[in-house]
Amino acid sequence: MTQGLEPVTIDALTRADADRCAELEAQLFDGDDPWPAQAFLNALRTPHDHYVAAREGTTMIGYAGIARLGRRAPFEYEVHTIGVDPAYQGRGVGKALLDNLLAFAGGGAVFLEVRTDNAPAIGLYERNGFVVVGVRKRYYRVSGADAFTMRRKPEGEQ
Repeated sequence: MTQGLEPVTIDALTRADADRCAELEAQLFDGDDPWPAQAFLNALRTPHDHYVAAREGTTMIGYAGIARLGRRAPFEYEVHTIGVDPAYQGRGVGKALLDNLLAFAGGGAVFLEVRTDNAPAIGLYERNGFVVVGVRKRYYRVSGADAFTMRRKPEGEQ
């Protein structure tokens, strides 16, 4: 994927990225309890979590994370977060990040929560096989906004 003059790459999120993640969180989720840098540092220490960064050159322009749930296969997965710098939204960066998370899930069932008014994100998830399975009232503590719980079926499930 190429944006501007430099290709966008997806690689491992590092401890050095935590401050930039928190900066983007504050822009993207202002009013909805954005994660501080420490939350990303904590997630990077969890052995069954998978966090990645999208970069254009040396600039981190997005991030995403997913957790493997359970102790034995078949595992389920939960998307923790996907965020893309507003200047890069609508250019396929979120899709590339989601594709990476889904590859990590390896065909297992994947769940996520998304604000009910976040039409671009809901559209991305629906185009990638997610369906709404419930509503979590007042899921976002600060704003009180509701969230859809969405699920992507595991491979082989009818």
